[in-house]
Amino acid sequence: MTTKYDEQHPAQSLWSRRQVLKTAGAAMAGGLASLAAPGIVRAASESGPLKLGMVFAKQGVWTEQSKQLADGVTMALARKGNKVLGREVELLWYDEPNPQGAQQNISKLMYQDKVFAVVGGSNSGTSLAMSSVAARAHVPYLCPGAAAAALTGSDCNPYTFRTLTTTMVASRALAPSCLAIGKRWYYLAANYAYGQDIYNSMSILLKQAGGKELGYDKAPLGTSDYSSFILKIRQAKPDVVMLGLPGGDLSTFLKQWADMGMKGKIPVACPIIGNIDLWSVGAEAATGYYGMPWGFSNPKNPQVEKEFAADYAKLHPGQAPCADKVWLGWYTTRVLLDAIEKAQSVEALKIVKSLETTRINDGSYEAGYRNWDHQMLHPCMVFKVKDKITDKWDWLDLVTQEPTQPTWANLNALFGTEQEIGCKMPPH
Repeated sequence: MTTKYDEQHPAQSLWSRRQVLKTAGAAMAGGLASLAAPGIVRAASESGPLKLGMVFAKQGVWTEQSKQLADGVTMALARKGNKVLGREVELLWYDEPNPQGAQQNISKLMYQDKVFAVVGGSNSGTSLAMSSVAARAHVPYLCPGAAAAALTGSDCNPYTFRTLTTTMVASRALAPSCLAIGKRWYYLAANYAYGQDIYNSMSILLKQAGGKELGYDKAPLGTSDYSSFILKIRQAKPDVVMLGLPGGDLSTFLKQWADMGMKGKIPVACPIIGNIDLWSVGAEAATGYYGMPWGFSNPKNPQVEKEFAADYAKLHPGQAPCADKVWLGWYTTRVLLDAIEKAQSVEALKIVKSLETTRINDGSYEAGYRNWDHQMLHPCMVFKVKDKITDKWDWLDLVTQEPTQPTWANLNALFGTEQEIGCKMPPH
C-alpha cells in the first residue's frame, strides 16, 4: 500500500521517520496504513478499503504522547495484515489541536469520511469533546489515553469506550504504597478535569485512612514556574506530595523539584503517568511513585506483550523501548479488531455490542470493556523510580499490581460499582 504523508505537517508524519524492517515480512510491511490530511474526502465503496479514523495531536504539548499512541494503532493493524473481515483498512489520521479542533476533525471522519470507528484522544479535554460527537453520530469511538472519570461516568454514552485506567481506580491502586510512607499529604494538581479527579479521589482515600491534608494548590495547565508551589510544600513538610499533573507539566515540576534540592527529601507520587513523562525529566531528576497501565520491563507481562515490546524494539533500533502509550494504542485497536471479527460486521451498533462482550485472555486473566459503562477492566500497576538508575531507559521497579491475582470479578470490584461511577447508559 502506498503511504500518503500529511501535507500540512510533513515533519511530524508518523511514518516519515520510520523504516520498516526487512525481516518483518510482507504482513508487517502491508500494515503501513495510509495517513490522510484533514479535509481530504475519500469515496466510500462496498468493495474498497474500510476506513478507520485516528485523532491524535500533531503539534503542541501532546505531540510525543500522540505519536506513541499512533504507533500502537498501526502495530495492531500490522498484526492483522492491515485487514479486517478480509478487507484492507485505510487509516485516516487527523490532528487534535484543542477540544474544538478535535471535535471538528472527528466530525469530518464520522460524517464525511464514513469511518467505521475512531481511535483517538491523548488527554481528557479533547477526549470528552470527541465523545459527544460519537454519541450524536452513532459511530464507535475508542479512547486510549484519557483518565477523567466523566468519560465513562457522568458523560458516558453507548458509542464511547475508554482503555486507560480512571483516576479513581489508579488512585486506589497507588494509595496503599503512599499511606505506608505517611499520612500527611500535600496536593498539587493542574486546574482541569484530570487534576481535579486526582485530588478528589486521593483526598477521599486519605480521609478514609485517617490522614491529614496539609495543603492543596491548583496550578494552571502549562505552568512553567513551580517555584512558589515548591516553597509552600517545603514549608509544610508533608510525608508525601500527591501530584495531579499531566505529561509535560509533571516533567517541568520534577526538574524544578530537583533543581531546588527537594529530590529525595519528600517523596512525590502521581496515580497516572507515562514513560515519556519521566524520560523527558532525565535520570538525575526522576523520582517518585507512579501508577501506569503497563510497563515494558514488568516481569508480569504475558508472553504476547513481551513479543509486542520486542517487535517495537526491532522497528525502532537504538531508540527508546516500547512506552505505555504505545501499548494503550495497540491494546485498544487490538480489542476493536477482535470485536469486529467476532461480530463479522463493521455496522456501528454491532461493533458496540461486540466490544461489550469481547474479552482478551493472554494466559492469566480476562480483560475487556465493561458492558454498562464501557471502561476497560485491566490490572493497574504501581512503579517506583529506582534509587539508582543504571540503565538508559529502564528506570522503574514494580511495587505492586492491583488486583494481585486478577479475575473478572475482582477487577469489576476495583473499578467501581454503578452507583460510584454514575454512568446512566442510554438504551442501545
